[in-house]
Amino acid sequence: MDEQQILGRITAMVDEERALREALTSGRIDNDTEHRRLGDIERELDQCWDLLRRRRAKTEFGENPDEARVSPVSQVENYLE
Repeated sequence: MDEQQILGRITAMVDEERALREALTSGRIDNDTEHRRLGDIERELDQCWDLLRRRRAKTEFGENPDEARVSPVSQVENYLE
């Protein structure tokens, strides 16, 4: 994925988060469904942001950003903030 594709995916997931919250509020989905899907989205968002940072770092240091790969969820979820 290039930077624009990553940013597009991030935007789509943020939109999905909003739609899930709206669906919960209106009663179209239950709490468990919203919670499960939000967890999936949050993990994928973490991966996308990490990939974006990796690509930008490679570019900054004169490396090929296309060599950056998606990190596993287990890795990005354990970063210290």
